[in-house]
Amino acid sequence: MRRSKVEDVMTKEVVTVAEDTPFIEIVEAMAEHRIHAVPVVGEDGRVTGIVTDADLLRKQEYKDAEGPRTLLRLLRSRGAQAKAGAVDARGLMSSPVVTVSRDASIAEAARALARHRYKQAPVVDADGRLAGIVTRADLLRGFLRSDDEIRDEIIQEVLVNRLWQDPASVAVRVQEGVVQLTGRVERRSMIPVLVRLAAATEGVVDVQELLYYKHDDTIPESYRRV
Repeated sequence: MRRSKVEDVMTKEVVTVAEDTPFIEIVEAMAEHRIHAVPVVGEDGRVTGIVTDADLLRKQEYKDAEGPRTLLRLLRSRGAQAKAGAVDARGLMSSPVVTVSRDASIAEAARALARHRYKQAPVVDADGRLAGIVTRADLLRGFLRSDDEIRDEIIQEVLVNRLWQDPASVAVRVQEGVVQLTGRVERRSMIPVLVRLAAATEGVVDVQELLYYKHDDTIPESYRRV
């Protein structure tokens, strides 16, 4: 079955900065390339941090800071205030940075971004060197597959290659990524397997099944009526 990896969807040409890159140069780089984050890379090519547009905005946020400064507010804003006073990438960046492997699956990368509430993450190779950057939008590209592509893969890869089913016995319909399976399979235990494999197919939004079976192999032999 088709399984895209992060390296298949990531942006390979990445705008980077060094730790001593000045604040203004970072702003200019983001504006010029219309991006929202830049990895900070050392001389060895390894990622040491990342600067986002949110980090840059701290300088505006705290320029005219007013209001009561409670202890809780001070504790919460200490890191943000430090970034507001930063003049280069070293002071602005978040470090250590969350990265994903270029060999990671789309699902693994999506979980990493969701877990840390990030919009993007640097992609690294086996040696930890920068290989690209991946965003939420990149990870959603799989859902742009056509219904015909999805249908053909489920028939050939799932029904024929994985389950050895006669494709004429199960009708596969796909509309806007939603798969509908109707027909008959040989054994009852095959139904959840078929549904799971269909759902795992890239681009599938949901699976609806209206399947019946020829043999019920989920009931122990000793319980079956003669």
